[in-house]
Amino acid sequence: MADRIRFTLNGQDTTLPADTSPTMTLLDWLRGPGALPGTKEGCAEGDCGACTVVIEDADGSRSPANACLMLLGQVAGRAIRTVEGLGAAHPVPCALAEHDGTQCGFCTPGIVMSAWAWTREGGDAHEALAGNLCRCTGYRPILDAMATMADDGTPPPPAQDPPRAIATATQRFLLPATVDEAVALRAAHPDAWLLAGGTDLGLRVSDHREAPPLVICLLNVPHLRRIEVTAQGIHAGAAAPYARLIEACARDADFAPVAGLLRRLGSRQIRALGTLGGNLGTASPIGDALPPLIALGATVSLASPRGERVLPVEEFLTGYRQNALAQDEIIAHIDIPRPAPGSLLSCEKLSKRHDQDIATVGLSVLLEVRDGVVAAARIAHGGCGPRAARAGGAEAALAGAPFDAAAADRAAQALEAEVAPLSDLRGSADYRRIALGNLLRRMALRTPGLAGEVTALAAPHAPRFLA
Repeated sequence: MADRIRFTLNGQDTTLPADTSPTMTLLDWLRGPGALPGTKEGCAEGDCGACTVVIEDADGSRSPANACLMLLGQVAGRAIRTVEGLGAAHPVPCALAEHDGTQCGFCTPGIVMSAWAWTREGGDAHEALAGNLCRCTGYRPILDAMATMADDGTPPPPAQDPPRAIATATQRFLLPATVDEAVALRAAHPDAWLLAGGTDLGLRVSDHREAPPLVICLLNVPHLRRIEVTAQGIHAGAAAPYARLIEACARDADFAPVAGLLRRLGSRQIRALGTLGGNLGTASPIGDALPPLIALGATVSLASPRGERVLPVEEFLTGYRQNALAQDEIIAHIDIPRPAPGSLLSCEKLSKRHDQDIATVGLSVLLEVRDGVVAAARIAHGGCGPRAARAGGAEAALAGAPFDAAAADRAAQALEAEVAPLSDLRGSADYRRIALGNLLRRMALRTPGLAGEVTALAAPHAPRFLA
């Protein structure tokens, strides 16, 4: 039986009218029927941060998120706080005002919410603001204000039981609670939207004003949200947000280079919503996570009424925004193997700006080194073809040789010869080809023991030999 959309808003239980579209964005509802216009609309694409709200989890954590990308069906059963839920007298907006951190004020509500989440979650303040665009004051006074802020201790609201289905006269929004239920719904409705974070599909609503008749949302399936770190590697549910995957990788030295790369994927707001399964499902050739998955030999498990099948990520990606997912399948989980001891791992991308930018090219390299010689190489690139893929020629050029600058140059030349990139606004084909080769050359220069002063200067980005 269909339920109405119920959630906690600014600490209060909220139930929406039965005819409320579950695919209306949270931003549109807040600024319209919700009568809470403090949350602003800037780009409506998850880039500017003016629409930032905070998801309050039952465990006490706070996750900033873009209200322009969140659908009301995704909010059901969750707790959301907007700038009105803090109020003008709260210490966070007061600190911004006292330090001259606001001018036109349009971006300020989003910055307030990002800062409020940061007071609980911590981390680098610059990185916490990477998803909030300010063109008036710049960031110095905002950072000065953040240096004076502290967690206000606000307890999380009690958890709600999420609905299983939301329906209007023209739409259904289904929220299965188990993998079996999700699989059955997918088999029965192969044309439905499969939604988890919505950082890609949400654009079809915010930008193109689509109103899909049927959505299967995977956010309430615990198995799909689970992340486990074992002796064998990382087991990541397809609907687990990037923020949690980054935490898992950062705590494990073997996967620290992956965490370093994924911290540049979007912003905190995007990483709170976006998922690894979504990155695989969209199969974009510039998906940040795809080259490291391929380089590490990750596999993707696909569930259907016929059971489960497992494919290497490199085989799952079949073409430009195409994958091997059958109409009755869902992506269940991704397994990332732990590299062998003594391996060398590097994960990098080039983009026009450091944070929250689409990759121009990406390169991930895993070298298994034995007695100073490369016993096996896995090199994966993105942005240089219709899909992320391995570079067999470059791998062959390294196999059996010591990894030094000369070997890296040979492999880089092979890499440049085997890719066939296109030119677009992010970079010309020639730039992409040369830049990709230079990433491999730079990896050798940054490898401990190979380049002396160059390595020391580049230490924060140095490849890591694994214990």
